[in-house]
Amino acid sequence: MALDRHDKLILEQLQVDARLSNQELAELVGLSNSPCWRRVKRMEDTGVIKGYVALADQRTLGLPIMAYAHISLDDHHAECTDTFDAFVQTSTRILECCSLSGQYDYLLRVVSSSMEDYEAFMSTQLLRLSGVRSVNTSFVLNQKKFTTALPLTF
Repeated sequence: MALDRHDKLILEQLQVDARLSNQELAELVGLSNSPCWRRVKRMEDTGVIKGYVALADQRTLGLPIMAYAHISLDDHHAECTDTFDAFVQTSTRILECCSLSGQYDYLLRVVSSSMEDYEAFMSTQLLRLSGVRSVNTSFVLNQKKFTTALPLTF
């Protein structure tokens, strides 16, 4: 779907604050209410806008530890990768999982309540999965930037 200037302005504003009313959004992007609503609806219907979420603060919720775990599997047969993928989908601690090229097979972004909690997760769940050869973890000391907003070029 080709996006014009107004579509991109709408997306920029919604990425900052998805709770804007249609009237507020229309005023910010220089449109009247109906055309603005139609553009948002079209972007929702075509999948440009995938959904709306509330971003929770992990520290406030008792999850101050964030780790990036590099995973290596023993092999890449369907049984091994299917088991790993199923575990990832059901684990609420894993916020993100990417398959990688290079030295590691996967990168996980994981939250925990403490270092002990992370160690228990790793040793009693992650490393017990059949096919997981190794886990190399880096812990976030200080998050310098966090955004969910995608860059939109005009």
